[in-house]
Amino acid sequence: MNRFDSLDDLQARVGQPIGSSDWFTVDQARIDAFAECTEDRQWIHVDPERARASPFGTTIAHGFLTLSLLSAMVAQAYQVAGTRMGVNYGFNRVRFTAPVPVGSRVRAHFRLLAVEPIAGGQQVTTEVTIEREGADKPVCVAEWIGRRYA
Repeated sequence: MNRFDSLDDLQARVGQPIGSSDWFTVDQARIDAFAECTEDRQWIHVDPERARASPFGTTIAHGFLTLSLLSAMVAQAYQVAGTRMGVNYGFNRVRFTAPVPVGSRVRAHFRLLAVEPIAGGQQVTTEVTIEREGADKPVCVAEWIGRRYA
């Protein structure tokens, strides 16, 4: 994990990679729990037998499940001291560029795009690339906006 002593230290890294998460396993239990929580029980996610006949040959994770893992991934990738809280402000862009078959391991890489002042803190924009272990292309790319308050 990368640690920054302040928001000013973070700002000095604009344009550079600032951290990567550990690997997360996307197993059927995680997919099923997400399906129940969100009430998105489409068969390609929750029916392994039917999914065997799909173009993927198995169940795949919901795109929003992959995106939701970012909260845990960013907590492993970097930390900014001297802030009392951070909040998710949204996304400028999200693309699910490849499927995440059940049993895959994924991790995120964060590159700092901007740090801009806001009342009481800074708005932090990062380019996020989520990769699947052993795959040639990422499974998700996004431009994520968070707010950090001092």
